Amino acid sequence: MTLTIESWRNDDLAIWRDQIIPAFEKQHPDIKVRFAPTAPTEYNAALNSKLDAGTAGDLITCRPFDASLELYKSGRLAALNELKGMENFAPVAKAAWSTDDSKVTFCVPIASVIHGFIYNRDAFAKAGVSPPTTEGEFFDVLSKLKGKLRLVPLAMGTKDGWETASMGYQNIAPNYYKGEEGRRALLAGKAKLTDPQFVEPFRLLAKWKPYLATGFEAQTYPDSQNLFTLGRAAVYPAGSWEIASFNKQAKFPMGAFPPPVAKAGDKCFISDHPDLGLGLNTKSPHAAQAKVFLEWVASKEFAALYSNALPGFFSLNKAPVELRDPLAKEFLTWRSKCESTIRPTYQILSRGTPNLENEFWVVGAGVINGTLTPEAAAQRLQKGLSSWYKPAQ
Repeated sequence: MTLTIESWRNDDLAIWRDQIIPAFEKQHPDIKVRFAPTAPTEYNAALNSKLDAGTAGDLITCRPFDASLELYKSGRLAALNELKGMENFAPVAKAAWSTDDSKVTFCVPIASVIHGFIYNRDAFAKAGVSPPTTEGEFFDVLSKLKGKLRLVPLAMGTKDGWETASMGYQNIAPNYYKGEEGRRALLAGKAKLTDPQFVEPFRLLAKWKPYLATGFEAQTYPDSQNLFTLGRAAVYPAGSWEIASFNKQAKFPMGAFPPPVAKAGDKCFISDHPDLGLGLNTKSPHAAQAKVFLEWVASKEFAALYSNALPGFFSLNKAPVELRDPLAKEFLTWRSKCESTIRPTYQILSRGTPNLENEFWVVGAGVINGTLTPEAAAQRLQKGLSSWYKPAQ
């Protein structure tokens, strides 16, 4: 019999087919596995259609928080509390795939991604600059890169919107609202998005504009990736998920630095966001075999295999993993230096209309484009949230 895995990670097809699945099948020759991804932008709709039609795969790759929670609530994902291996994950790792009261976990946590900045080491050496640690140093480095090199200092566009939220605001903002402390204050209604600690990151984003490429307003996410990997830009506001593809495409040595703090001596915070898990389709005709696969996914062996096959996707398993990739290692060191938090819009705060995450896409682009002030952006976000979220009212 063959198990089918539904996923949006179509760029990972070769890794699952050539490395991960053969390792499992070697131990379980009676169980075959097929990885069947859909394009990321189409995944949610395609998956729901398949689930409705009864044609979805046995195993469902789970997005974090609300999208997967809805699948569990509607009876599409099975509870996995009793699955062997779930004890290998701390409560914070399971939070993205658990009910709000934390009583039921419905996906095995696989990996998180970390935000920061990837840079061209050769460009930094030519400009005589070092990775910045503070906000002031950051803009000083960008100014020197712009003045001394014929390179774009920052590779980011505003066309796709989500870039400005994910690699922009959600990357740098935790240092200002103090990570989990600020995020939980928002959830509790004890803080507002118009408070200074949430507005200040928008002011910083507005200051990125002079360092972006000419025509950045029409620059897409793939454009940004190409600008950097072709050596035409010096710094890439990044998620660690870029590491594997950048390693293949860039012909220059790369380094990484965490989001700079406001001033020297400040505690640092990083967005260390749960990215994907794996769940069991309640209608799977092969539930017993699917659970065997999920138990393997919850193992230390899988954690090491996956983390090294896909550098930049960091295992959520409690077992320590020895990484081989130097850039991935650099990102991972930040966990021991800084406090981790998740993206502020992903848990609960994007359940209503307007959707807070999608609103961040719009206002982030507006602030960088110069069509929206930081204060107006924050007011729009808070007004939208207050319109449906009771604690924010």
